Amino acid sequence: MVQSSFQLGGEEREKWIRRNRYYYKCLTQYLKFIVPQGSSVLEIGCGTGFLLEQLKPSRGLGIDTSVSLVDYARQYRGQFDYIVMDAEHISLTETFDFVIISDTIGYFNDVQKVFLEVQKVCSPQTRIVISYTNFLWLPLLHLAEKIGLKMPQKRQNWLDISDIANLLTLADFDVVRKAKKIIVPRYIPVLSWLLNKYVGNLPIFNYFGLLTFLVARSTRQTLKPAEEMTVSVVIPARNEKGNIESLVLRTPQMGKKTEIIFVEGNSVDDTWLEIKRVYELYKDQVSIKCIQQEGKGKGDAVRKGYSIATGDILMILDADMTVSPQDLPKFFEAIASGKGEYINGTRLVYPMEKEAMRTLNLFGNKFFSVVFSWLLGQRLKDTLCGTKVMTRENYLKLAANRSYFGDFDPFGDFDLIFGSAKLNLKFIEVPIRYRARTYGETNISRFKHGWLLLKMTFFALNKIKFM
Repeated sequence: MVQSSFQLGGEEREKWIRRNRYYYKCLTQYLKFIVPQGSSVLEIGCGTGFLLEQLKPSRGLGIDTSVSLVDYARQYRGQFDYIVMDAEHISLTETFDFVIISDTIGYFNDVQKVFLEVQKVCSPQTRIVISYTNFLWLPLLHLAEKIGLKMPQKRQNWLDISDIANLLTLADFDVVRKAKKIIVPRYIPVLSWLLNKYVGNLPIFNYFGLLTFLVARSTRQTLKPAEEMTVSVVIPARNEKGNIESLVLRTPQMGKKTEIIFVEGNSVDDTWLEIKRVYELYKDQVSIKCIQQEGKGKGDAVRKGYSIATGDILMILDADMTVSPQDLPKFFEAIASGKGEYINGTRLVYPMEKEAMRTLNLFGNKFFSVVFSWLLGQRLKDTLCGTKVMTRENYLKLAANRSYFGDFDPFGDFDLIFGSAKLNLKFIEVPIRYRARTYGETNISRFKHGWLLLKMTFFALNKIKFM
């Protein structure tokens, strides 16, 4: 059994929420970052419906074992649905975009059983969002209760982040994000903002955050069989005339159908004429589309290609063939099997061909790999590898929420990385062998674009980490 508030009625619980409004403001602020407005949300241990109201879901359902709290929620927050239900015996038949378990795990008799029950309301896209009090705060919280600064609560369980992650694994969930937030739960002008937004998100200091957040996905729920999936391979091409025919001949067929989409962008070496020649030559043997971009930059080219793509899985392949087209089935298997949802190539595992990457570029990539692994909370060894793969469904969600970051990335790499992190997608890297160019020269200006990437990293800090 679970009850979200120990022997407290709705009015009493609301009083404590008002008394600790700064704490609840911090809690809801981070949950709003994870849960986009307009999602479908199930909250387990919903209490008075406060969190559901703050998250503004298109479909909101709260369950709780407390009849009095459910009655209060129905009376004062009736825009959503509330049911008296035990989380260890969920009898729902619908799935949700998000399942919220906020500060409730401490009341479960059997946490693992609850997680297993949650599988009933999961689709492959569902994210489980858990917030829980850091056990290091236990002495201070007991003191706060005694002196009347905190709502009285009786807990059965005190779990740390590794305990919860282990229980999720036992119930066939995969943790995709971990975070600790709030090192000052009371409002102190300027100081609270500085410590919670910046200092509390730094290594070491972060260990003492009051609230632990975990985001997980079900590993039981799978996409349709690999043999039924279709694939779109988008190939941005600028001054790559000498590679076009080889790209068609060397790109393997994957899944039910594979289409190749060339996006030509302002070339000066007759790349567009070569694309049209190759199209006419192979159009009866291979599914090929070709289009020219009006804008500039690889990011614009990728968006143009994705706009006409029909595949279930979207892939990017650089036209310079420094990543071999024959490596694409590795990416297909990683996403079709459900092992990952955002698949990124990494050039920094196997030895590279001579001249494939200059020393300065190599150091730059290694620097960004360290920064981004910390920034995103997931391993990302090679941020700038051009081969990236995700489902069309997830890309459409990313595009719909692009306004959160804005149109700031001419390359397209960071747009996809940041957007996928915002969607809480599971990152997986596929090692590839990076080869030297056989035709043309790189379109990247190392210093100019490197500085732009550094600026975008600091931009993302305030959008993803320092919040």
